[in-house]
Amino acid sequence: MQAILFALLTYLGWGTGDIFGTIAARKIGAASTTIWAFCLGIFLFSFYIPFTWNEIYRFTPLLLFITGIIGILIIVGNVSYNEALRIGNPSLVGTICASFTSLVVIFSVIFYKESLSSAEVVSICAIFFGVLLCTFHIEDIKKKNFRFDKSILLSFLTMFCWAIAFTLLKIPANKVGWFWPNYLTFLFFPIIFFYIKIKKIHFYMPTRKNALLPLIITTILLRGGDFAYNFAITKGYAAVVAPIAGAYATLLSILAFFVFRQPLHKQQITGIVITLVGIVALSFLSA
Repeated sequence: MQAILFALLTYLGWGTGDIFGTIAARKIGAASTTIWAFCLGIFLFSFYIPFTWNEIYRFTPLLLFITGIIGILIIVGNVSYNEALRIGNPSLVGTICASFTSLVVIFSVIFYKESLSSAEVVSICAIFFGVLLCTFHIEDIKKKNFRFDKSILLSFLTMFCWAIAFTLLKIPANKVGWFWPNYLTFLFFPIIFFYIKIKKIHFYMPTRKNALLPLIITTILLRGGDFAYNFAITKGYAAVVAPIAGAYATLLSILAFFVFRQPLHKQQITGIVITLVGIVALSFLSA
């Protein structure tokens, strides 16, 4: 019962957290939102350090190097994700980015020699088909008026960054546990300042346009979801926990549609539904 309860808390935390992250990004920009969210995340995670201090000694130079690569990928993915949420349709962006789980499965087959069932292959194909429907508008192609929306390009960048990062995360997590690899990746947030300088983007304080409250809420919800997930899998079967938590994209897409009221054409709605069904199915099958 505890495992299911905390899995549901993860579902709610991950599913609602990015709504407030979108609000913050539209107030102070994607880069500033990512920096402050990571700073707040470090602050919250630091309270857990005394309970897991001994595990840090398991790191080797190679594991630290891999964790560094993961950190850079996570940072790039989060900046592009927040920017996509800022300028695009959150329902569409959230669905495409959540599809990273299908790539993690594929990369795991390639690099870790894991196997796929026929049902998993069908689920992955459904996800990719749904994403294609979200991305390519058939009427625009017929009229030879097709162009990629910037938010969609950024969503694909996020999807690939997260997929590679979470595939690699298995290596240090198996040796050190879940906490330190996640915590150390947060410490790479200063590289965003180089991006700000190169792109000549303004860096804003969280108090601008009352962005502090949504920043605090999104951090508590997302990081709370992380803790709830890892606690849940210690109390019950991952086969039960993972599908519940992994279906968070359904809640995110529904809430984003009602909160931001940005229009979607019928093909995009169909694509979102097919993609979400594929994600939920893959979560159950891969658990």
